[in-house]
Amino acid sequence: MSAVFVIIPALNEEEPIADVVREVAATKIPAEIIVVDNGSSDRTAERAREAGARVVTEPVPGYGRACMAGMRALSPEYEIVVFLDGDGSDCPQFMNQLIDPIVAGTHDFVIGSRTLGQREPGSMNFQQILAGRIAGLVLRLLYGVRYTDMCPFRAIRRDALEKLGMREPTYGWNLEMQMKAARSGLRILEIPVNHRQRAGGESKVSGTLRGTFIAGTRIIATLIRIALEGKRQTCVGGSAAPSGDAR
Repeated sequence: MSAVFVIIPALNEEEPIADVVREVAATKIPAEIIVVDNGSSDRTAERAREAGARVVTEPVPGYGRACMAGMRALSPEYEIVVFLDGDGSDCPQFMNQLIDPIVAGTHDFVIGSRTLGQREPGSMNFQQILAGRIAGLVLRLLYGVRYTDMCPFRAIRRDALEKLGMREPTYGWNLEMQMKAARSGLRILEIPVNHRQRAGGESKVSGTLRGTFIAGTRIIATLIRIALEGKRQTCVGGSAAPSGDAR
């Protein structure tokens, strides 16, 4: 089994974080679990350490910043990186299904799809589902790769991740990864994963109208930025790389 590095961004997730860490450990996958405390004002970091995670601090708020802080903590021996949320909504028992295609060498990037899996009532709102579908349609037109979701639960080969040059500091991080993975010709697979209601705290994205608006704005800005970057690269370097086989 390849060495797995699990990155869990967390902001004020004192209630669910310990159970999330324990659920990841219960998969029995050889992994180092990193919780990135993104400026929490509660006991998120303390609870994560008590559950057995290593805690990395990123005091400047931003989902992408937290993910990048986790990446900076990577040691050379880790070949696969897994991302999931710290609110208890993702189901770590699906980790094996995410990493197995990478271990087998058939895929480079495996993303969970909440819309294809089973969802607890209320775990995703209409805006989240619609945003994932619209983004998927746009990315299919741009790169020929079909996504149905922007699920944060995903696994990627470490060397492939490093070559993507991730830099989006906020909520556009997940979309940036999906767009750059498609543009780079990574072998992509989307699999159904189950999704639960968050186990505690308040959603930073869908919990308030302001959060929904800010997240939506960042996602749209990321989509435009990456699409324009791809067009510039095509104009300078010729045809774009072939896309992956997400389905």
